[in-house]
Amino acid sequence: MKLIKKLILGAALFYAPLSGFAWGTQGHRIAGQIADSYLTPKARKAIAAILGNESIAITSNWADFIKSDPNYSYLSSWHYIDFDEAMTYPQMQEFLKNDKNTDAYTKLQFMIAELKKPNLSKENKLLYLRMVIHIVEDIHQPMHTAHTSDKGGNDVKVNWFSEQTNLHSVWDSKLIDFQQLSYTEYANWINHTTAAERTTLQAEPLSKWIYDSSVLAGKIYEDVKPEDTLNYRYNFKYIGIVNQQLVKAGVHLAGLLNQIFG
Repeated sequence: MKLIKKLILGAALFYAPLSGFAWGTQGHRIAGQIADSYLTPKARKAIAAILGNESIAITSNWADFIKSDPNYSYLSSWHYIDFDEAMTYPQMQEFLKNDKNTDAYTKLQFMIAELKKPNLSKENKLLYLRMVIHIVEDIHQPMHTAHTSDKGGNDVKVNWFSEQTNLHSVWDSKLIDFQQLSYTEYANWINHTTAAERTTLQAEPLSKWIYDSSVLAGKIYEDVKPEDTLNYRYNFKYIGIVNQQLVKAGVHLAGLLNQIFG
């Protein structure tokens, strides 16, 4: 009976609506697959001890799937950090230094510190690792660092070819799904960083990741009007930025996990 209930719950989570998911299922798996390729042996062993047979790519979607469970509704504000106006990088650093909200930045800082504690419970290790993986990937999706006033682009209604949608959803999944690749094929296509590039990226602080995404969000807003139809031209113009952010997400995540578990 317990097995049947677990299977039903798993199916419900799998088929949950994806419209509010950052990067969509594919984007998270792509970033997770890239991160997995840059783990140190020590970090890989420690992560396997927590996740078991579940890969980083697969577990990266857990935080979105669990949204259907009201017991985890408190996690919803952890997925993003929105801003009322554009900032310079020093202004962003100052803002984050004084950030007292429950958002992607404050919760990442909290969970990173917790995961470094040797006496953390198995339950919290699993929860925090899953959430760190997911949220690091989330903040590289520019519309997860966008405007508070329109809910990160969710209220900016546009058309993707003939389909009515919103700007947030275009960046979550429409652009990535349009490439018609599996997540492993996609990761193999874009994951070609040099050791020097990875060293540079992994030296960047969390504040820089968020700032760079917010700058991209500003450019995305400037290039669209409500009810615009986005199609082949939009894909051609922005798929390179999507891929850049997916690679950054994977490389940043690998560096962070190596730091936590190294």
